[in-house]
Amino acid sequence: MKKSSMIKLAAGAAAVLLMSTSAQAGYTMKKKVGDIDTKLTFYGFAQLEAVGGDGMKIKESGSVAKANSDVAFRAQRIRLGWNYVAGKAFAKVFLDFNQKNDPGDAGSDATDGAAMPGMIKDAFVGYLADDAFFVKLGLMKMPNGMSFTMPGWNLDITERGLDKSLAMERNTGLMISGRDIGFGNNGKVNGFEMGHERPWIGFGYDIMVANQASRSAAANSIEFGGNAYAVRGMFDYTEKLHIEASYAVSENADGLNALTTNGEDYSNYNIGIDSNLQELSLKAEYFDAHNITGIKNYDEQVWTATAGYLVTPTLELVGKHMQGTAKNPASATNSKSSELGNTYLGFNFFINPPYEGFSRMEKRNRNQHKIAFNYIVASGNGATEVAADKWSGLSGYRADAFIAQYQIKF
Repeated sequence: MKKSSMIKLAAGAAAVLLMSTSAQAGYTMKKKVGDIDTKLTFYGFAQLEAVGGDGMKIKESGSVAKANSDVAFRAQRIRLGWNYVAGKAFAKVFLDFNQKNDPGDAGSDATDGAAMPGMIKDAFVGYLADDAFFVKLGLMKMPNGMSFTMPGWNLDITERGLDKSLAMERNTGLMISGRDIGFGNNGKVNGFEMGHERPWIGFGYDIMVANQASRSAAANSIEFGGNAYAVRGMFDYTEKLHIEASYAVSENADGLNALTTNGEDYSNYNIGIDSNLQELSLKAEYFDAHNITGIKNYDEQVWTATAGYLVTPTLELVGKHMQGTAKNPASATNSKSSELGNTYLGFNFFINPPYEGFSRMEKRNRNQHKIAFNYIVASGNGATEVAADKWSGLSGYRADAFIAQYQIKF
């Protein structure tokens, strides 16, 4: 189906839903089918931006964010989705109209001739047997990376940082999960959980077996065949403490120097901690990645520290620092270790916030309508144009930049 046809189809579905529903978290229709209660929720969000600075021209990611203009305008995400629940069964479809709808494009999830276009972000079905055991099958985020598994509209800053490229990204496979385990039922579990959406008290876990992680910048091959695996454990004590750790591997990650062999398996482990203390929120995370893109001993480590403070219910000051160390022994220009720091400084301004409290859920709901600004400061010996010294990691800004973003979500 052509992209224009997909847009028309989604717009038509949105019109029908908006005319026939009442506004809640998204727009919801309920219907009883026999003895089973069913629910269909339609939702979406958009992020429109003005960007600039020299860092936008030399961002390490293989793409140029702007040409020669001092300020460029773009959309980071334009997404629509719907969730369906019928008793204990559930399903989700989530689309990004800022991505290509071609299974052959880089970033598509493909193996053995089967492909999911990059435009499809999530497409899965599931069954909630119990809070401690629910299963999902289809395309979804792999349980790898604390910040990556949080939704893109609920970020502290305007974008995911240089650690995002180390995560296994979205993938097609089977995932078994559990939440709110060990201390009684302290919060709602609905099966759609990808991260730590609610302030439970207890343990949680995810185990996923999937295709090769072809959407990940760190493991982008489908040439040699194989699978990807991820396991994650977590513990929550209300919203004051969330801690998690994960390990993931993608087989035969297609090393650039592996002309006649399958290359190495890409693997990483991730540790994250998140604490919401009313007006103050604190986060820290660490990635340790090995054999990136299948190149033996091409390693990268990234740690991040984030702090946000709500000065008023409408204004939050935010700072986030990311520090990376990378070494690519197969690089023709820089095979030695390099370091890069990206510091995001700025604020979130919430327009007409529906709540004035400071709980994590109230903070999430404020993000439905906000203006965010970040100035990004690049540092380290990798922030240079000298080929022998420049950053050899997968992504990051090697010069200063800024992002001004308007977000609206329903």
